[in-house]
Amino acid sequence: MMGFYDKPMWESINAGAMQLQRCMHCGTWLYPPGPACPKCLSPDLEWRPISGQGTILSWVVFHRHYLPAYPPPYNAIAVRLAEGPTMISNLEGAMPEDGCIGRAVRLIYVTMPDDVTLPRWRYEG
Repeated sequence: MMGFYDKPMWESINAGAMQLQRCMHCGTWLYPPGPACPKCLSPDLEWRPISGQGTILSWVVFHRHYLPAYPPPYNAIAVRLAEGPTMISNLEGAMPEDGCIGRAVRLIYVTMPDDVTLPRWRYEG
């Protein structure tokens, strides 16, 4: 469910150009979005496009069926964005495997069967 602080992020995802908050005081990128910078506590934040580049930090494959639109098996990966924050999402086009930690990934946008557009990742190259 879209909340007050993340509404602009989801709107940018739906437009195919994800944006995150960036502190105008110290330059820290925020994810998830919020009311103030977690580093310097400044409330002066702006929405900026992200590069769409990241590196896999961790991964897991789920085999349990939780939601009808998302049948198992499916994966979840932790990606360190080039901007700094860590984002949990999914790897498209392949299942993660041993040796994928540290691999470069790029952001893509996927419209799911329930018509929700999600930011997901593909191996770079």
